[in-house]
Amino acid sequence: MYNRLLKTFIAVVDCGSLSRAAERLYLTPTAVMKQLNLLEKQLDLQLVNRTNHGITPTPCGESVYKDAKFMMAYSERAVEKAKKIAGEQSQVIRVGTSMLNPCKPFMDIWYRLSDRFPRFKIQIVPFEDDHTGILSVIERIGGDFDFIVGVCDSLQWLDRCNMYRLGAYAKCVAVPVGHRLASRKKLRISDLYGETLMMVTPGDSPLNDFLRHDLEQNHPQIHLEDTGHYYDIQVFNRCEQTGNLLLSLACWKDIHPSLVTIPVEWEYAIPYGLLYALHPPKKILDFLAAVAESEGKKGDANE
Repeated sequence: MYNRLLKTFIAVVDCGSLSRAAERLYLTPTAVMKQLNLLEKQLDLQLVNRTNHGITPTPCGESVYKDAKFMMAYSERAVEKAKKIAGEQSQVIRVGTSMLNPCKPFMDIWYRLSDRFPRFKIQIVPFEDDHTGILSVIERIGGDFDFIVGVCDSLQWLDRCNMYRLGAYAKCVAVPVGHRLASRKKLRISDLYGETLMMVTPGDSPLNDFLRHDLEQNHPQIHLEDTGHYYDIQVFNRCEQTGNLLLSLACWKDIHPSLVTIPVEWEYAIPYGLLYALHPPKKILDFLAAVAESEGKKGDANE
């Protein structure tokens, strides 16, 4: 109900710098600068002064800042009021989908249970797999999305959403098609000796950290290269371009046409499931209860 660029402008003024505003918004400083420049262009106003000591609002920027905060608060109250009026009439379930987090597992469940929710409609909402902005996507669960199907052992993700576990995907290794291991049906850990294995940076995923510790302590012949906490398509591109190996998952075997995903003789796997809001509405809890019942599970949906 208001210009979304105002949120970026308010963050810049509050933080006094592009970099700190970018951290708050889970964007890059370049993206913040572009949004701020676009807002100034749209309004035909200089909203901030940019100096070596930081960013401060101009007099007209100070005026816009105060009014924008009022408008945003007013808009949020208006939306909440409208939602309250709509109540149970709002029966749309919005499901996020991306290349690394496709919605097909959700749709498989929906086709099985749709007869129990005749008033519900499914809306598919695409999003980008961008490792620099994925936390902002997760924070939009409950807003732009009701569900995202995701592989999740991320502490930062689970601070921002709940997960209903559906199962687990085996940890595999992706190799470029021309690699010496590409023709193998299954790999032993010793097959990875002398290779560089790309995997997520430690500190956010306990399961990946446990696997990393195992490799570092028991298989030092494998060189480990950090990719950042989250994957996006650029990580798969770098694997293909460098000829390195990539710690991957069975569900990602078709992500990159020039990579072959091969299982490994180990027991490592990572859970996946339905990511949903920390404080979900009744319709979401009802749907999760139906999923649990159909799978013969007991207890609440928040497992």
